[in-house]
Formats: sequence, C-alpha cells, structure tokens
Amino acid sequence: MKAILVFLLAALAWLGACAQGVLPVPALTARVIDQTGTLDDIQRKGLEDKLAAFEAKKGSQLVILMVPTTQPEDIASYANRVGNAWKIGRKDVGDGILLIVAKNDRKVRIEVAKTLEGAVPDLAAKQVIDGAITPRFKQGDFAGGLQAAADQLIARVTGEALPAPTQGSANSGGGAGGFDWADFGIFLFVGVPIGATVLRTMFGNKMGSVFTGGAFGAIASWITSSLLIGAVAGMVSMLFALMLGMKAPAYARRRGSGRSSDWSWGSGSSSGGSWSSGGSDSFSSGGGGDFGGGGASGDW
Repeated sequence: MKAILVFLLAALAWLGACAQGVLPVPALTARVIDQTGTLDDIQRKGLEDKLAAFEAKKGSQLVILMVPTTQPEDIASYANRVGNAWKIGRKDVGDGILLIVAKNDRKVRIEVAKTLEGAVPDLAAKQVIDGAITPRFKQGDFAGGLQAAADQLIARVTGEALPAPTQGSANSGGGAGGFDWADFGIFLFVGVPIGATVLRTMFGNKMGSVFTGGAFGAIASWITSSLLIGAVAGMVSMLFALMLGMKAPAYARRRGSGRSSDWSWGSGSSSGGSWSSGGSDSFSSGGGGDFGGGGASGDW
C-alpha cells in the first residue's frame, strides 16, 4: 500500500505541475545537460570527463543543468524540485550536488544534498558562486565559470569523510537494475485504474488514457532513472487504461448519461514529452540524494 500511495502522490504532483505551467523536470541523461546551446561539444565533454572522474574516485555525483529560464518558479524552488526528482548521489549515502544555470534569467543555483551540507554549507556555496562563477559569466565565459565551480566543489567534497565507491558504482546506482517489478505489478493493477478513473473524468476517455500513460510513465522513469522502463510503463499503463475505458461508455449510456467517447486519435498527442527526450542511458542517478533546500543562489 505504501508503494501505491507513493505512485499516486507522484502522479498528482506531476499533474499539478502540468496544470500550473511550471517548467518540466528534464530527463537525466548526462552529468552536463545544456538546453541553451551555450557549451560546444569540447567544453561539454571536458566537464563530463571531470565529473565522471570525480564520481569514479569519490563516489559522489555532481550534475550541471543549463536552462533558458525557470519561470514561473524561482531558481531555488526549481533546483530543489529537480534535485529531488533526479535523486543524484549514492542511494545509501545521498551525496549529490546540482548546479543549475538559468541563462536568460541570469541566475545560478548550487543545490546541495543533506549529506554534503557539512562539506558545502550555504556560505561556501555562495562563495563558489561569487568567486568562481559570476565573474566569468559576466565576461561571457560560461565554460570557464562552470569548470572553476566544479573544481572548487570537488575539492570540498574530496576532503569529506564518505564511504569509498564500490567497483562499477559510477553508473550502476538507481537505474533500471533497482526497479521492483512486484511494485510495478501493484502499481499497474491498482494504481492505474484509480488514476485512469480520475483522469478520464477530467479529460474524457481518450485523453484521460493518454495522460494516464504519460503520468505513470513519468513516475516509473523518475523512480528508476531509466527512460526505457519509463516508456514501457507508460505504454502499458496507457493500454491498460484504454482497455478499462472501453467498458465505461456503455456503462455510462446504461446509466442514462448520454455521454459517448470519441476514439479517433487524429493528431498525435505528446503527453509527457519532456520525459522521453532523447539521450543515452550511459549515466544514471545513484538513487539517493535528499535535497532539503541547502545551497545558495546568485546572479550576474
């Protein structure tokens, strides 16, 4: 029952985010995700290699995300939402750091998981922003600012007493291997009918089933940090919701509601599109980071 409640609450949170028009959480596909086109391939690879080497040596995960804007949210709220969705950091340690740049807003945020708040307290995060990031960003040197920030954050975490990384732990943490198929069975046969019923009431049979697939696919992708499992879960959930919905119109007519369903698909729906954005599964979350709001923000 606990797993079912988690699934349903996550679905409601996802739907609430869509309704409010807030920026979706992108798929975690790399240690450096640049949605602004600011970094070239060489600059991005340089940062990726640095962060991968740090993770292999220390076990902690540091991820950089560049977005055009976080509006209508402030960058602190968005960073906390991304951090808790991505769950970077090792599952049993929770040693993750997220660095977010909102380029058009001219805002930057370092979000620190609770385990690392001793190594990177709020004041230290602010010093990294003011000393390493903003002076270079003002000069248009975004790659240099991110490199300098990564160096300072890595130095601080390296001095922290943390469990040593296990062999091959850099990419094996909270991905598809940690998915509990028993929970998925409960989620499919109990959670989906409940969610589908609510969504079909709100959006009709056709779109309600599509939104059900998108919502539960997003949940599975978030929990497992695997786009493949998310896509499979979303498709199975949508088909299951459609099968359940095929009986609903006849029942409704017997009840005298007069409501019928339009099952023609017409133009394709893109529910949950941001959850299925392209990218490789070469990097995955460690499945641990618990972000409680520690860190600092700045602008340039």
